[in-house]
Amino acid sequence: MGHMTDTYDFIIVGAGSSGSVIANRLTEDGRHKVLLLEYGGSDVGPFIQMPSALSYPMNMSTYDWGFTSEPEAGLNGRRLVTPRGKVVGGSSSINGMVYVRGHARDFDAWEDMGATGWAYRHVLPYFKRLETSHGGQEGWRGASGPMHVTRGRLHNPLYKAFIEAGRQAGYPFTCDYNGQKQEGFGEMEMTIWRGRRWSAANAYLRPAQKRRNLRLETRALARRILVDGKRVTGIEYQQNGHTVTTLASKQVVLAASAINSPRLLQVSGIGNAEHLKSAGIEPVHHLPGVGENLQDHLEIYMQVECLQPVSLNRHLGLISKGMIGLQWLLFKSGLGATNHFEACGFIRSKAGVEYPDIQYHFLPGAIRYDGKAAIRGDGFQVHVGPNRMKSRGHIRPRSPDPQETPEIRFNYLSEPEDMTDFITCVRLTREIFEQPAFTPFKGHELQPGADKQSDNDIAGFIRNHCESAYHPCGTCKMGATHDRTAVVDPQCRVIGLEGLTVADSSIFPLIPNGNLNAPSLMTGEKVSDHLLGKEPLPASNVKPWINPNWQTSQR
Repeated sequence: MGHMTDTYDFIIVGAGSSGSVIANRLTEDGRHKVLLLEYGGSDVGPFIQMPSALSYPMNMSTYDWGFTSEPEAGLNGRRLVTPRGKVVGGSSSINGMVYVRGHARDFDAWEDMGATGWAYRHVLPYFKRLETSHGGQEGWRGASGPMHVTRGRLHNPLYKAFIEAGRQAGYPFTCDYNGQKQEGFGEMEMTIWRGRRWSAANAYLRPAQKRRNLRLETRALARRILVDGKRVTGIEYQQNGHTVTTLASKQVVLAASAINSPRLLQVSGIGNAEHLKSAGIEPVHHLPGVGENLQDHLEIYMQVECLQPVSLNRHLGLISKGMIGLQWLLFKSGLGATNHFEACGFIRSKAGVEYPDIQYHFLPGAIRYDGKAAIRGDGFQVHVGPNRMKSRGHIRPRSPDPQETPEIRFNYLSEPEDMTDFITCVRLTREIFEQPAFTPFKGHELQPGADKQSDNDIAGFIRNHCESAYHPCGTCKMGATHDRTAVVDPQCRVIGLEGLTVADSSIFPLIPNGNLNAPSLMTGEKVSDHLLGKEPLPASNVKPWINPNWQTSQR
């Protein structure tokens, strides 16, 4: 029979940011037998490990699930790609390596929404536990965690110009947006260590794989959660053409992403009974919130011609790329060792907004995320968009087949306020580029283009050209057990079932202000303690900086 019905203490589905953390923490003391299932394969190879090659793995079907949204009405019917990592390390192996915890107030909002014990004072100790910060603010940052967080060398003069332009426009400077004060302009942090992408696989999984009590199965597709009455007993998965049943004596933990976690729940009969029936799935447990509350960040790339030959566009030729690649392979240094996002900004869109709702990723080159369509000559760009959009979407099954892609609908820009905020982003950004710091560098605005001045013209550009920032979350919302829209309780246990936990970005009730990798790692750290029945880490009493004039002033 082989391992037809092996039993483990814990089965984790998904070896991504959160799953890798949980696999590490659950196997630490040697007492628990853990099975980690990953549909993708190995993350070994230069395309993943070399930071500046970040646009390659994201566009390789080897490493990406290859999801696409439904045609989005708010984007003139465009379908947006929704990459998710299909590889050891999950999306942390294919992401842009940008490290943002989120604003303190995001987590306070989670608590207000029913996620008791997840306010900033509760999650800060977990952020500190997961990281080793190089150059961060003392007292606010971790010094001995597995995840190395570093800063770029700001060799390119455009980085400093961007930070200085923010200051000239009247915004604060922040020495550490992951510390006391997120609001302002400053250096951006990255999950890169000694020139390599420091994914959750490198930080957490490699050390854990040396332990005898962890078993990692790759190319294993979770097909079904096994439910007996109201108790979850295990997972049925498919590997090399075989279907394998494994049992979990303590918990099954879904850490499969904001798309795959709800999808697996749904094909297993857990979700909105009405939607399940219409997809031909027999409902096992009615939980209407599964797959709802889908959130994301949208952004546009504002591109400007650069009058001096300093931008990355110089290095996009094959010879340059070859030299950069060689320098990286030999010495793990040079332009190959950065993700090129070394400067950033977090600002508020208007007076009366308590904490930043606009984020800037600055790039000293003009290029699309997929590495195509670089302009001729030199340029620079900023990725910008509103961070707390009101629009919500959903993920729904089409059929009982676990391999069929679900319906992914974000309903981008369906709330009029979202477009108003987006237009504000464009106007505020133009003002930053007009500051004296950019005078030596700034040529024509390439995108949206100086001809787009009216609200209508800008809105048209946004609908046709905005892209996802690849931050899908919220589809298994954490909340109070009596909240009909919640899927998991504040310990991340699926409401109404025993033995099933969800721990990834799908549990976020509200999208955090920033990129999702850091809060996903934090979720893994915190949920590990819940799974092990440990006392949570003592709450912190530090007070984050809030702009004293937020009620009356935009900056």
